[in-house]
Amino acid sequence: MNRVFVCSCFGITEQQVKKHASDGACTPRQIASACKAGTDCGSCVRRIQAILGRGACPRREPADQGESVLAELEEAA
Repeated sequence: MNRVFVCSCFGITEQQVKKHASDGACTPRQIASACKAGTDCGSCVRRIQAILGRGACPRREPADQGESVLAELEEAA
């Protein structure tokens, strides 16, 4: 298994960041709350942003595709 470390300070891998994102952590701050990545030296924050921007967070997909993120709320109203 090839591990790609995102956060060397806490030993957090790219796969772990993606798992937290799929569980709902869709911002670097939420990732930090889930696993501490980005809370020590901060050098990994841009990498975390890049991972989240590549579709690791399912909740971002509608916004990335130009759709309204409030579509569900708009339909319910």
